[in-house]
Amino acid sequence: MANRPLIGITGRTKTAGELNMKPESFRDLDLDVYYCDYARAVIAAGGLPVFLPGSADPADYADRLDGLLLTGGTDIEPERYGQAPSPELYTREPDRDAFELALLDGALATGRPVLGICRGIQVLNVHGGGTLHQHVPPHACHDRPPNSIVHRVDLVEGSLAASLYGPSIEVNSLHHQVIDGLAGGYEVTGRSDDGAIEVIEAHRRPWLGVQWHPELMDSRDRDPVFDWLVKAASG
Repeated sequence: MANRPLIGITGRTKTAGELNMKPESFRDLDLDVYYCDYARAVIAAGGLPVFLPGSADPADYADRLDGLLLTGGTDIEPERYGQAPSPELYTREPDRDAFELALLDGALATGRPVLGICRGIQVLNVHGGGTLHQHVPPHACHDRPPNSIVHRVDLVEGSLAASLYGPSIEVNSLHHQVIDGLAGGYEVTGRSDDGAIEVIEAHRRPWLGVQWHPELMDSRDRDPVFDWLVKAASG
């Protein structure tokens, strides 16, 4: 495809020691880490993925990218949504929080489309002033292969999500946090069978968040959510 839209993909920073990389003398060096499945999904949909190092100035990307994909990962600092940390909180990465929230500021200013996956839907909600349930252990199905179908998500008729998937979709589940208080400017358009929020859509901008991991499912290369992102970025 000529002039494929540039889709920025967020990752996380780790040290070589955290990833058990050799030699030992390198253990304190920083690495930018990205799961390749996100990029593969964007490529299959016709976009050109761009990995975004957290050491860059997020404002510099605002006019360069055509779309943004906020990926999964660890927990957002609860202080950002006015709560004290739960004892069950996973590792926090405040620099990543700041970077991704600033990326959203840029996307808001430029009207760029955004897809938030897992942690990404939570970043969308916190950016808008919403809150999170800090620990929902039944949703963290890490004892199964990541492409395992765990539950159904029912979608609101007439929503963007329903136009992509139909009335419902069977999904995996790899998160231990979910949205609690919904941010202003969003609508809930998908819930799991236990009532947890699984999809949100912004009212006045092309921003969509899903709580599952479509990039890890067997349907990745034909999943319509990536087609939506690339098409919206092309426009």
